[in-house]
Order: sequence, then C-alpha cells, then structure tokens
Amino acid sequence: MLTHPDALPDEDQLPMKIAVAHCPELEALAGHIRSFGQMLTRREGHLTQEWIAAVRADDLPGLHSFANGLERDLAAVVAGLSTPWNSGVVEGHVNRIQMLKRQMFGRAGFQLLRKRVLLA
Repeated sequence: MLTHPDALPDEDQLPMKIAVAHCPELEALAGHIRSFGQMLTRREGHLTQEWIAAVRADDLPGLHSFANGLERDLAAVVAGLSTPWNSGVVEGHVNRIQMLKRQMFGRAGFQLLRKRVLLA
C-alpha cells in the first residue's frame, strides 16, 4: 500500500490488484494513501482540508484517527506539507546525541558526554 504502484515488483502487483478489487474498503484506503503521498511529494499542503473531508466521507476508523491528529495542529501540517524546509539535519544530530547519552547512562557526567559529542 505504501509503495507507489509503479515501483512494486511484478510479483507483488497482481496480488495487490486482486486484493484491492475484492475489498471496497481497501480500495478506498489505497486511494487515500496515494493522494496523501502525492500531497507530500508535490508539496500540496493547501489540499489537506479536502483530503480530511474525503477521509471522513469513508468508513475507515484508522484514517479517521489520523485525520483527527492532523486537524489538531492543521496550520503546522499545512506548512509542513507546503514548504521545502525541514529539520532533518537537526533531528539527526539530536538522535545521535541521545544515542550517546543512552550508551553512557550512569557511567559518567556531563564533561565526558560533551567530549564524546564534540569528538564524534
């Protein structure tokens, strides 16, 4: 479901088509996943409200809870889906520092952590 249909290996395309053809809920789910993926890759954040309305029109409780989460901070979601900037580099550094902290838990103080972060 999460892989673009054109990127699926040939042996997986036919079973996916058969499963989607036999289950209307699965077909609706696949459509919503594809449209959300397009919003992500094309930076079409302005379509978020329309996507949420389309999800609510179908009886898919899992997507309803996801849509509710999106609506809680809709302005941030629209900005995140519209702008080319991201915090990936910063998140990577934070993740690395947290890993170092976990490795050293209970062993040393701040000075050693500081040296490991600076030398890593």
